[in-house]
Amino acid sequence: MLSQEHKKHIVETIKNCLRRKFQNYKPETDNMPFHFGLLGKDRMALFSFIQSLNTTFGTSIYEPVAKELAKGVFKEAHSQFVLGNVITQGAQHEIQRIMNDLSVGGDVNKEEETERIRKAAQQVS
Repeated sequence: MLSQEHKKHIVETIKNCLRRKFQNYKPETDNMPFHFGLLGKDRMALFSFIQSLNTTFGTSIYEPVAKELAKGVFKEAHSQFVLGNVITQGAQHEIQRIMNDLSVGGDVNKEEETERIRKAAQQVS
């Protein structure tokens, strides 16, 4: 259950993000003659704004809100956390085997698949 402090922080994050978007919004481009001809300038302006809003939600609302929600459940909460950039060859092969199995109608078993990948990643080649 979320504390009042967490709820307040989430509400303020959303309000501030939307306020900034409304104050600073500038259309991406005015040079889209095909789109303007097909949909009209007003619809294109609305579409452009909605697309921009969706991008803003992803970067300025979803992530901070998810982090705030996680704080109530976990000891640590991070955003933009980098896990690393190396996948072992064994893990790559195991992932490919799982994908091959699934592509021919194999059953999904996330727990087993995750364990298979973990074991393959820990094996020294």
